Amino acid sequence: MAQRGVEWLIEAHGCDAGRLACRATLESLFDALTGALNLHPLQKTRWHQFPVTGGITGVSLLSESHMTCHTFPEYGSACVNVFCCRERPDVDFAGLLARELKAARVDVRRVERSWQP
Repeated sequence: MAQRGVEWLIEAHGCDAGRLACRATLESLFDALTGALNLHPLQKTRWHQFPVTGGITGVSLLSESHMTCHTFPEYGSACVNVFCCRERPDVDFAGLLARELKAARVDVRRVERSWQP
């Protein structure tokens, strides 16, 4: 029997530039996603802020796989990727990113991942 996982590719546009350059805001977003999807981080999230644009990259290793984000304050955009090795129900990604990043538009692609044992 094939195993199944799921990956979400999430793009947020029209975001508040200040929130995209604020690590505390992104930590809050990751906490919200972790809770909503019942994820289990293996260690603290690693963050890097780029000096010129203020954009932030974050990576969280999960027992389920990983979660990442890349923000572009100069364009008002963020890209979030959540990969889980086991199926999970969808959550309100648009609502979460609208609340945390003040996103005007959120596009979500759900990709089913499967493999043979």
